[in-house]
Amino acid sequence: MNFEEKVVKNESRYKGAIIDVYQQTVKLPNGDLANRDVVLHQNAIAVLAITKDNKAIFEKQWRAPIKKVTIEIPAGKVEDGETAETTAVRELNEETRYQAGELKRISGFYSTPGFANEYMTLYMATDLHPVATELPQDKDEHLQLFELSLSEALAGIADGSIEDAKTVLAIYYWQSLNK
Repeated sequence: MNFEEKVVKNESRYKGAIIDVYQQTVKLPNGDLANRDVVLHQNAIAVLAITKDNKAIFEKQWRAPIKKVTIEIPAGKVEDGETAETTAVRELNEETRYQAGELKRISGFYSTPGFANEYMTLYMATDLHPVATELPQDKDEHLQLFELSLSEALAGIADGSIEDAKTVLAIYYWQSLNK
């Protein structure tokens, strides 16, 4: 069965600092036309950073779209000219002030493929050490770092205090390593 939709018209609706929004008219495989709202976003990374005492580093931050504080693992956008791995190293430095002795790719996934093209690569960082040179932190980010054990992180998912998808995925991956 053919699922591919052909873009007939692509109209820019918004160009922003983080996203670009388009309204597309597409031709469906059966020949009908349909509209799609599409958000283009840079690729991103997330890092499950595990400390020597087997706790993960989390951060609290305000998220304007949902109007509340979230609990997340460190993450960030892949900048032009960077690989996902380079971004993971940079973001770990900027957000936690740690570098990893070992950085392992866990998985890659589309965060919201129903309307956006953002592809996120999830890493696990272990053997953490303080960085020798601190990179500047993003001026528009206000983070509070803290650590949770695996059981505390799983409890956060269960009680609804951890709702961020990349973070939930990372915690369940971490749990799979401890079985």
